[in-house]
Amino acid sequence: MKKAQVIIDKEFLVGDIDKRLYGSFIEHLGRAVYEGIYQPDSPFADEQGFRKDTLELVRSLRVPIIRYPGGNFVSGFCWEDSVGPKEKRPARVEPAWQVVETNQFGLNEFADWCKKADTEVMMAVNLGTRGIEDAKNLVEYCNFTGGTKYSDLRKLHGYEEPHKIRTWCLGNEMDGPWQIGHKTAEEYARLANEAGKVMKWMDSDIELVACGSSGSHMPTFGSWEATVLDECYDTVDYISMHQYYGKRDGDSANFLACNVDLDEFITNVAAICDYVKGKKHGKKDIQISLDEWNVWYHSNEADKKIEKWVQAPHQIEDVYNFEDALLVGSMLITMLRHADRVKIGCMAQLVNVIAPIMTSDTGAWKQTIYYPYFYCSLYGQGTVLNTIVKAPVYEAREHGVTPYLDCVAVTNEEAEEFVIFAVNKDLEEDMEVTLDLRQYAGYRIAEHIVLHDEDLNAINTEENPDRVSPRKDGQSSVSDGILTAIMKSKSWNMIRLKKGEQ
Repeated sequence: MKKAQVIIDKEFLVGDIDKRLYGSFIEHLGRAVYEGIYQPDSPFADEQGFRKDTLELVRSLRVPIIRYPGGNFVSGFCWEDSVGPKEKRPARVEPAWQVVETNQFGLNEFADWCKKADTEVMMAVNLGTRGIEDAKNLVEYCNFTGGTKYSDLRKLHGYEEPHKIRTWCLGNEMDGPWQIGHKTAEEYARLANEAGKVMKWMDSDIELVACGSSGSHMPTFGSWEATVLDECYDTVDYISMHQYYGKRDGDSANFLACNVDLDEFITNVAAICDYVKGKKHGKKDIQISLDEWNVWYHSNEADKKIEKWVQAPHQIEDVYNFEDALLVGSMLITMLRHADRVKIGCMAQLVNVIAPIMTSDTGAWKQTIYYPYFYCSLYGQGTVLNTIVKAPVYEAREHGVTPYLDCVAVTNEEAEEFVIFAVNKDLEEDMEVTLDLRQYAGYRIAEHIVLHDEDLNAINTEENPDRVSPRKDGQSSVSDGILTAIMKSKSWNMIRLKKGEQ
């Protein structure tokens, strides 16, 4: 059995966790909206056509914020088409995903749905085919009390009170040639700064996210961030990161090491933010919004066969296996280890499209990746401790030296909890992990949750929704202030300690 040591000191802190780290994303793509969160003809629909079974699963995740309406979709979005009487809303071709958008679900419906889901809206503006004027009008429609053209239009549409949307994205993936209205860094930077400037004139309380690179693989990565922030530093509050990983070569060890790449990506983006701050003699830190992240590869071949110009096709519907849940768990640990800089995170996406939740006409169920997301969202609150891991390592083909153990410790003084999230990537051996907890005298183990399966390819289906599910049978104990835990091979773990509990 391999052995590892985790070292913490209650005074050595990384930073406070922003609750928005556990956000998500709903795009008008595939069945994310239609049949995912909105299906008026479903027996599960409420009076507004929202699926109650989906809402229940979303609420259980306690998702704090959801990015909308895209994604690539937003770069061709005319928000005016999505509001007002439904019978007057036009159906339009949607070139980003080559489908037909009916606009029967739009901005106001999403705001209503978010209230029922106990979450906030993170709104994106179209900087692909539109620009400053449209962004200004959208802020007015959403956030002004009344007495102006667009705020009164919202009232005419039945929404007397403003939506008060605080967090806004200045476009989407504008560095990508696939994007409608793709721009160079210089072109995007000028437009984003001018649009953002006017948006903050309209509402000084909003926060703005500038587009960063669409992935660490982009040829302009680094220079893009430096150029955009050089122009937008005074206007924006966050730079975005997007990152997806896939296993396309059958190499599980390499796949499970992908979070090493994510760690490097975050570190580099933070360094560029600090470079621009130093160059400008700035006083504020530009923080990171990792507002698209997940595993994405299972559906690639099936998507090549989708008929074009139809409504809400079964598109990008990855069926996640146990192995994917392990990597998602490691990605969440990596994000937490950078909680001082990564303040917003949006798992892409929430329902049906590369999602933790799947639906059919007869029900909704949890995919494997639901569980690490669920436990982090509920118990990964408070402050991240600087977590040093001394563990055996292996050489991943693409990602280099990789620890077998991913681990982070979180302390929540308000709840009097101490929580450890960990992934044992060893595919064969269990691991004994020790941690000196004498600084946390009086804390006792409340539960040790384990997500483990001998079959890396095991999946959850509607017929067998609990095939891969967490168990409360983790082996851990505290003796003389030392926590000792046995972490199964290929397992995700959460050990939660409460003050004074047996």
